Amino acid sequence: MKVKRILFILAFLLGLGYFGLFAEQQGVPTDSAATQADVILHFPRERYPETAQHIRSAIEKGQPAVCTIDRKAADKHREESLSGIPTKRGYDRDEWPMAMCKEGGKGADIAYVSPSDNRGAGSWIANQLEDYPDGTRVQIVIDDQPAH
Repeated sequence: MKVKRILFILAFLLGLGYFGLFAEQQGVPTDSAATQADVILHFPRERYPETAQHIRSAIEKGQPAVCTIDRKAADKHREESLSGIPTKRGYDRDEWPMAMCKEGGKGADIAYVSPSDNRGAGSWIANQLEDYPDGTRVQIVIDDQPAH
């Protein structure tokens, strides 16, 4: 059970990227259906600034702003998204969309992020979403941005 929880946390951690609000506020066109969510999660940017910046950047580049939880495919998505991306001493490879998202996997945006920021952010998100089943659509809103 502990291993499953760690894998779940890592899935969130490695794939943090942030959702539609940023794209809309930055003038990036979004599909309104793609930004509809069952849950809006306010992410503490001040606690995890590197991860927050990666999410913003990934969405601005066109990555989806909403994550559909798909924990069963997290390992496959992680393998696909990190394939060919070298590790870098002292950094984690952060994925957006997250590996635990249906939208994750091949083509995900990858950024090198400090392990404490990345793993802290992943643990925080995992704890917030642990009671939501696969199929739940989640929009993460960085706390300095108002929700729509």
